[in-house]
Amino acid sequence: KERFEGKEDVAKLLNAMQELKEIYKSKFISNFMAGKEIAEIKSFNSQNHPLFGCGKEHDEKYWDSVIRQCIIQGLIVKEIENYGVLKLSDKGRAFIKNPFSIELVQAHNYDVAENDDDIVQPHKSSGATDEVLYGILKDLRKKIAKQKGLPPYVIFQDPSLEDMCTRYPITLEEMTNIVGVGQGKAEKFAQPFIEVIKKYVEENNIERPDDLVVKSVANKSALKVFIIQSIDRKMQLEDIADAKGISVDEVLDEIENIVNSGTKVNLDYIIDELLDEEYQEELYDYFMEAESDDLDDALEEFEDAYSEEEIRLMRIKFLSEVAN
Repeated sequence: KERFEGKEDVAKLLNAMQELKEIYKSKFISNFMAGKEIAEIKSFNSQNHPLFGCGKEHDEKYWDSVIRQCIIQGLIVKEIENYGVLKLSDKGRAFIKNPFSIELVQAHNYDVAENDDDIVQPHKSSGATDEVLYGILKDLRKKIAKQKGLPPYVIFQDPSLEDMCTRYPITLEEMTNIVGVGQGKAEKFAQPFIEVIKKYVEENNIERPDDLVVKSVANKSALKVFIIQSIDRKMQLEDIADAKGISVDEVLDEIENIVNSGTKVNLDYIIDELLDEEYQEELYDYFMEAESDDLDDALEEFEDAYSEEEIRLMRIKFLSEVAN
């Protein structure tokens, strides 16, 4: 990931927080820095503050990312018991008095470029059999994600789009047989994709497969039901694994498949024992801003701060709550 020297921007952010008396949450601060007159800022008349818009060369998403990284680096503390108000830590106050070099990770920008013709995109082959439709569906996914303020992977993951470009589903029922698309996800996100695929099929005289084979088999379906029922009974992952003679990793694999298909699961009873609320928020915020939900990227981002199981559990929680 691209990194850059962030001393100047961090100094701007921490100084603004200090001037604002450390009584606001992340959304307020990021919009204040970007010079966005949201309702909350107007209600406090903060648009007239001399520092309002002191970071307007960047948008609020950029400042959200800087805030998150300052929390990770111990310069800012998010007070969970005080509804998420941001406070300067002792390290943050020391930084204001004597700024030092600090490296930040470049935040991903989900906005579509204003003029795509000015950008030369390297050709990247996908697993889709119809590359033209795949490009159309990726653009649609990006548009919907931007409208909803979500990372594109939350809408449909790449393997789902690739399968759509092989099977050409044109009904909600057919869409539920696409890899990674269950009834819940289909009902929430599929209709615009169905309309685009149907139009594409008609305009290009595409011969669709005679039948869309149902992707699940009996034993997989039984395991899925058992896992969902076990989670409802708040069984530990180890106990679920022992009951079925599989590993905890395999249980997590199945839970990820369940969630990716659009079914909600609630693992809070496990996560709350492993992670304090502030750490849950840190991981949750990461997945909200991340370009992808790739596990290796998350492990690299946090180095040794969290175990693989903790990150996987929080990824499941995030996708279950946001995507389903």
